[in-house]
Amino acid sequence: MPRPKRTRAAQAAASQQEGPALRIAMIASECVPFAKTGGLADVVGSLPKALRALGHDVIVIMPLYGMINRERYDIRPFLAPMGVWMGDTEEWCAVHTTTHEGVPVFFIEFDRYFARPGLYHDADYNDYLDNPRRFGFLTRAGLQLCIDMGFRPDIVHTHDWQTALAAAYLKIWHWNHPVLGGAASVLTIHNIAYQGVYDASHYPYLGLQWSNFTPDKFEDHGRINFLKGGIQYSDMLNTVSPTYANETRTPEGGHGLAMYLNDRGSAYRGILNGVDYTQWNPETDPLIPARYSAGNLAGKAICKRELQLRMGLDPNPNIPIVGVVSRLAHQKGLDLLAGAIEGLVQNALVQFAILGAGDKGLEGYYSLLPVRFPGRVGSFIGYDTQLSHWIEAGSDFFAMPSRYEPCGLNQMYSLRYGTLPIVRATGGLEDTVQQYDEHTGAGTGFKFYEPSVHAVYYTIGWAISTYFDRPHHMQQMIQAAMAQDFSWERSAKEYVQLYREAIARKRGM
Repeated sequence: MPRPKRTRAAQAAASQQEGPALRIAMIASECVPFAKTGGLADVVGSLPKALRALGHDVIVIMPLYGMINRERYDIRPFLAPMGVWMGDTEEWCAVHTTTHEGVPVFFIEFDRYFARPGLYHDADYNDYLDNPRRFGFLTRAGLQLCIDMGFRPDIVHTHDWQTALAAAYLKIWHWNHPVLGGAASVLTIHNIAYQGVYDASHYPYLGLQWSNFTPDKFEDHGRINFLKGGIQYSDMLNTVSPTYANETRTPEGGHGLAMYLNDRGSAYRGILNGVDYTQWNPETDPLIPARYSAGNLAGKAICKRELQLRMGLDPNPNIPIVGVVSRLAHQKGLDLLAGAIEGLVQNALVQFAILGAGDKGLEGYYSLLPVRFPGRVGSFIGYDTQLSHWIEAGSDFFAMPSRYEPCGLNQMYSLRYGTLPIVRATGGLEDTVQQYDEHTGAGTGFKFYEPSVHAVYYTIGWAISTYFDRPHHMQQMIQAAMAQDFSWERSAKEYVQLYREAIARKRGM
């Protein structure tokens, strides 16, 4: 079976790096631009490009969901049929492929599991009952694909509970396999609250052996816990920011898994996500009304005016806009913002531009705000890629009142667009936003610590007062914000170091 060839550019990059080039198979449940529900897809879409730029040989393996447009992405047949053993059952699937920005992407086609409207749940946000089988199969199929096409990985990199079983499969079934026997495993935890906990009746199908259904591996109060098993079996593991790594080691932040993460010691760490500046850069962004830079902000004023018109806000350039692009969820603190927003609109000169979907109660609340406060609040329930770019470019501030935030990407997008973040100091928000200093004008945003309506109200009020009372500080902060660099190159180098440590652990070095 033919395998992807390394380009001359990749070979040249490999000759300049420290250590030999690595072969990396990345198995994930989502990846931009093909399928996305959150930041996981952004990482899987961006990190492989950065790794290939450093000279490494990377492939991505994901499901061929029913909503993926095959023609648009030039997805074509690669291998059929492919047999995948699940417990005592051999399932048969097909594999398709495309290349996205230089990265080979392989799609597992199995309509019984993946030809559905949603990735993980139906339109009412009810989880598909066979999710453990769906993603157990994806993981095993990803490893089988490596075998069938002769791709001998140094690293199998998996993401969240959906593909966490790969580390166990490597150690239980493939420890001496000629293709997979040398592969070390790395697990990235994007959000520890989602662990893949399901009824034990699915366990035989996963083929993990009942001897491993124990409290220190897969058993969780009589149920299966995918992420718990992945933590036990992975050679190295990480999460997506240093602060979140520390938070998940605590009883409150670990959601029941803190003791298992602490047991892994130095094998667990935080690596901050990067930003794909080819997609998020106001100097080149094709989706915004006008382009601009730190040296010439005239285009940002145009973006603000166009955002006001699009969202039904009063077209006044002298009123600050607070933008929001978020899942409408408890984790994201959008209920806290809901408790503060009416008082802010009534007591301060401010506008809000809100884009999001999620909790039906919050959807109903935010959808009615433009009716109750015409010209002051605009909202769009759902998701619109172009509008998300318009909000980043046209707003003066960007609110992220998260109760917890493993990394967050929008605050880093906001910094590049000169849109100052207003955030709760948790996880990656703490790591990426520098607190404003009223005395010196230093900083890149506004942070609060208590997850409360009171803290959200007064911190947004603090930002508004800075806009009107200290405009020179606003300009100083905008320049500092736009100078921040969270490119993937830095993060990719940290992942390479993580990979090399995983290989050393695998080999007992």
